[in-house]
Amino acid sequence: MAGIWARRHAARSLRINQYCIEVTVMKPVITVLLVFALASGTGTVLAQSQSAAPASTPPARNILPNNDCMRVDKINEWHVVDDKTVIARTGPYQRYLINLQARCQWLGIANNPLRFTPNMSEKATNNRICGQVNEKVSSRNQPPCGIQSVSLISEAQFDNYRAHAKYHSVTAQKPSKTQTP
Repeated sequence: MAGIWARRHAARSLRINQYCIEVTVMKPVITVLLVFALASGTGTVLAQSQSAAPASTPPARNILPNNDCMRVDKINEWHVVDDKTVIARTGPYQRYLINLQARCQWLGIANNPLRFTPNMSEKATNNRICGQVNEKVSSRNQPPCGIQSVSLISEAQFDNYRAHAKYHSVTAQKPSKTQTP
């Protein structure tokens, strides 16, 4: 019985040794091939990234100063001009042009109010939108749309955008009707 165990054990150790020999011979070959593949691929990637870098970089963010930021709780009028542009008014004097990162075709449909969501740091402090990363605008039951930039505009520009807007806020300021007795 000891002879059978010795033969099985010897065969098992021979297989293990053969495997180890094959692996140790193959390691340098695989390492050389891997290094060659990485070196040749890196040159191609660097050449592509240098030629394509200007076209793929997003436009720089234009962040408003603290005093000019749009207070979310003070918005009293908004208009959806097109799929990538929204305008808003806070009070009688501050008017904002809001450019979105992507097309948002469902904003303002069916008189759903727009919700402006500041990023987490502004939400915790002042609830303002300044054009920073992770600021969003959304409509009820719709996915949020990222804000690319926020800028102050004049009253004339605001009126021009408002005249061409697709959707308007329910609380938009309308001229008052004169009553005749």
